[in-house]
Amino acid sequence: MTETTLPPALRELETVEEFLEFFELPYDPDLVIWARLHILQRFHDYMEKADLPSDNEAEVMATAKTMLAKAYDDFVHSHPLEERVFKVLQDAKKVPASGGRAFVPLSSIGGVKTPQNG
Repeated sequence: MTETTLPPALRELETVEEFLEFFELPYDPDLVIWARLHILQRFHDYMEKADLPSDNEAEVMATAKTMLAKAYDDFVHSHPLEERVFKVLQDAKKVPASGGRAFVPLSSIGGVKTPQNG
């Protein structure tokens, strides 16, 4: 689903709070503070996967409300690091843990002279 296929009322909304209030969905402001971008991205992902008719605004609105509630609920029962909505978090899962610290050798940083590279 693209922005242009969203009903006009939804195109005006910008924040997750605006979406939640528009659909009259109860929410915890503390959860929204730390998961706002994750909730919006998950909502977007769910809407993209939904098979929505372009000519039935009522059905699109009902689906949007359901998908937003589902996206919000994902983070009520989980954490952004567990859900891994964004690519950077998905990629971080693939990197083996090294005691909680990343090691970047100086020789891999361009322009830094070390005894090995002169």
